This record gives sequence, structure tokens and C-alpha cells, in this order.
Amino acid sequence: MRVSKLFGKTVREEPGGTELESHRLMLKAGMIHQSASGIYSYLPLAWRSLRKIEQIIREEIDAVGGQEVRLSVLQPRELWERSGRDAEFGPGLFRLRDRRDRELVMAPTHEELLTTIVNANVNSYRDLPLIIYQIQTKFRDEQRPRGGLLRVREFDMKDAYSFDTDEESLDNSYQAMVQAYKNIYARCGLPAIMVEADSGAIGGKDSQEFILLADPGEDTVVMCPSCGYAANLEKAVFKKSTTELEAAKDLEEVHTPGVKTIADLAGFLDVPTGKTLKAVFYMADGEVVVVAIRGDLEVNEIKLTNALGARELRLATPEEVRDAGLVAGSASPVGLEGIKTVADDSINLGSNFVVGANRKEYHLRNANHPRDFQPDVITDIALAQEGDTCLKCDASLETRRGIEVGHVFKLGTRYSEVLGAYFPSADGEQHPIIMGCYGIGVGRLLAAAIEQHHDEKGMVFASPIAPYQVSLIGMNVEQQAVSETAEKLYKELTSKGVEVLYDDREESAGVKFNDADLLGLPLRLVVSPRNLKQNAVEIKGRTDSQAEMVPLESTAARVKELLSG
Repeated sequence: MRVSKLFGKTVREEPGGTELESHRLMLKAGMIHQSASGIYSYLPLAWRSLRKIEQIIREEIDAVGGQEVRLSVLQPRELWERSGRDAEFGPGLFRLRDRRDRELVMAPTHEELLTTIVNANVNSYRDLPLIIYQIQTKFRDEQRPRGGLLRVREFDMKDAYSFDTDEESLDNSYQAMVQAYKNIYARCGLPAIMVEADSGAIGGKDSQEFILLADPGEDTVVMCPSCGYAANLEKAVFKKSTTELEAAKDLEEVHTPGVKTIADLAGFLDVPTGKTLKAVFYMADGEVVVVAIRGDLEVNEIKLTNALGARELRLATPEEVRDAGLVAGSASPVGLEGIKTVADDSINLGSNFVVGANRKEYHLRNANHPRDFQPDVITDIALAQEGDTCLKCDASLETRRGIEVGHVFKLGTRYSEVLGAYFPSADGEQHPIIMGCYGIGVGRLLAAAIEQHHDEKGMVFASPIAPYQVSLIGMNVEQQAVSETAEKLYKELTSKGVEVLYDDREESAGVKFNDADLLGLPLRLVVSPRNLKQNAVEIKGRTDSQAEMVPLESTAARVKELLSG
């Protein structure tokens, strides 16, 4: 491709409204065009890279027995109502009506539809296992699209689904897909790590994310540098310290004027924060919930949502707290009636806690579970933090930012039971098909690669996903010798299967070099009057500090050698 003919031009000025380097660089390089918030069109350079990523994905999924399909984006809303996810997705699900007033959705994922299709095509256990996948456009009405292609409302995703007869077969499919994912990231030049994760609206039990560590990432990963434990912040567990255990003492009411926070309370009564229990108020599906957790810990709202089985969770407003008869700053589960309570298991890792007395400016000393209060639910709802103790090896945990580039789930029978996807076993009995789900955001993967690999000059593409492999620059192309030599080299490299972006413009050296650095192709070749005096071409890797001079007749061979390396 000649730069003079390339659709999508680089721009000199800095694009506005960008938070991340990948977003800024793709706009500046003319790779994408934004038409609305969270909605982008791919121009030729981006589309070439995306097609390469898609091909890598296809090859690796095919290698583990995957079969590619293409499923409809428009789906009957009734399918989503049957699975329960119409309500779970809430406003994130695009809904519409056709001319006959039938309700439809624009699918953000395809578990429901494919489950019904598999049910229509699986007649016995002999038809299983299956791995079915597609690379398809998805739609989610994100509340806050951000970061260019990292969080958008319309996006391309590879979603794969496994269908098995039992847990052992599911585990085999799951592990095969995990290895395929590792191969995909390796071929794309991305050092992704696998971490434990929450399943979210997809559902299921075992769930793991692939994360590309990067400071601008929107995910937080909790990692152990000693044993290798890694989990998304939403899922991470840690060893909670045990405060001094004492014999239970009698409850004692204490006047605490002006004290509303745990820090104030600990200071006023001269006790460590771990000796207190704090109350946090939430609205879960319209119901007020009181959460009790040790004062030195914070609530993990994803864990809390799962513990409650809630579809929607948020902090209660002061008005909602007041209307429920709760006393902000002095509340606790002690003596509380008619309101659902959830407690972190840290309530049993100490004794004689200081808690709210449920009346203004009063607290209680020496509250103990289960003597003084019995929560409706007791489980781990605590948020892991930097420096917490690893549950597996007692080392100190670290936190890193990262970008999610893939997610795998063991769905089990959630969808097959609801949607009636059963199979007859060898003995003729009907059993629900056991499912797995595996997703990779293709556009997100491209953005993550740029986020991971760039410098002050521009993008730095790995050869397998670069839009072109070589940036060929003709300097002073108005000179016949330069023009003829560059044209000949362009045709020779192209004939040998090398993907070349030939800058044939009558532009200054600075403009051409800057654009080449911005686009970040693996190799840069320069044909110039000075080089031709030596009958040579200058070759330089995108991140190399020095260029090498290669005889003209050996250039194509050297390029092939460098690219293969």
C-alpha cells in the first residue's frame, strides 16, 4: 500500500478528549473514527490489525476442536427473560421493538441463543462434547464508555461455548481453551497473566480473567510475589488478622458525643480499629441492608452482591437510611429487627467489639457474636488491599493495574436447565448439558497491545498483529533514481509476501520519519540519495537505537530474516 493512497491520514495536532495512549495514538494515526460516545469505525490500518488478531484466534480455537458459526445479533427478548438476564443486564441491554411490536434485544453475548440452537441439534450423548465459537459484533449500553476501544458500546468479540456431558469433560474443554488463550496472547506478543475473577452477569462458578498488566488499566489485580496467587480485586481473598480473643464481657453503653466515623470512635475510646465493627447501609434490589464488618476492613461490593444474590446494589441515601429508622454513625446489628443484615466473617476473628448502640451519640462496648447479634448472612465480603497477607503462603500481597483481555467461565447447567437443553445418556436418562463460556474482545486486544507497547514517538507493533510489516520510506522521491529504486524494492518485497507500507509522498524527511514512528511498524527501510551512493538501503527496527546499511541486492533477504526472527 502506498501512503499517498491510504484511506485515513495521520494528524499533526493532538486529539482532544482522550484518557489513554492507545486511544490518542489510534486517533492520531488515522486508525479509527469516532461517530458517537463509545462507537467507533475501524479504518484500514486498524482493520488490518484486527483481521490478523482474528486469524490468530481462529487458528488456535480451531486447533482445540472449535467450530465457527455466526449467530444473529437481534434476538427475541423472551429468551433473555427466560434466562433472567433481561433484568440482570438492566439498562446495559439494548432493547427495541419491530414494526409488529415484538420485543427484541441487540445481543451483548450469545449464551441464550446458542443454547437453544445446540438443544435443537444434539440428539444424544454421542453428539457431545462441542466447542462452538464466533467472532461477532456485540452491543452493550455502557454507562461510561472510556479509553477508546477499551470500553465501548459496540464491539467485536470472540465468544466461544463448550457443551459437555459431565464435569470431567467440561474440565477438559476448559483447560483446552485456557491453553488456546495462552497461545493467542503469546502469538500477539502480549504477556497476559491468568487471575481468579468474578463471573458477573454471565454467571457460573469457576471464572478466570486474562489480564495485561498496565498502569492505565481499569482493573486492579491482587498478586502474591511469593506463591504466584493472583486474583481480580473483585474476587481476591486474603488472611484476616485475628484480634486478641478475650472472655466475653457484659455489654456496656458509652456516650460518644460527636463521634460518627470509625477513626473518631477508635480515638475517642482508645481502641484499635480492628476492635470495632462498623455498619454500612446498602439498597439491594430496593431493600435496605445493613452490613457489619470489622473496622479495619472495607466492604467488597461485588462479594456483597453475590452474597445477597442481588441484581442491583448501591449505597443507601441519607433519606433511605433515615426512613428505615437507622442511626447513621451509631448503628449496628445489635438489637436491630426487621432489617436484613449481612456480616463479614471477621466478626468471629475478635471479641468484645465496640459497636453502634442504634441511638444517636451512643455506642456499645463488648459486643460478641452470636451472643448479642445474629446476622442473616455471614461470609467473606472484605476487600483485599496492598500489604494484606496471602491466604496461601503468608507473604504480603501486592496490587497492580491491568487491562482485561479475556475471560473464561465454567457455566455449569445454569442456561441448559432454564432453556431446556438436555441430552439422553447411554441409559436413556435426560441430563442437562454442562456448559463453559470463553470471551476475547478483539478491539480491546488491539488497544491493550498498543497500551502495552508504545513510546514517546508512537505505537510499537509486534509483527504478527502489525497492520504492515515494513515502512518503506523514499526520500526525495522526485529524484528519478530514488523513485525507481524504491518502486523496485516495493514490488520485490511485496512479491515475496512482505507487507509493505510505501511512503511515496513528496513530504519532508521529518514528516515521513514521524509518521513511520507513530505507526510503529516492525521495520523501517529508507531509500535516499545518500544511501544510493553506497548502493545500500538503511534498515532499522522500530525500537533499535541504530540502523544498519544493507546492500541493495541483499535487502529483501535481510528483511525476511529480520521478520522471521
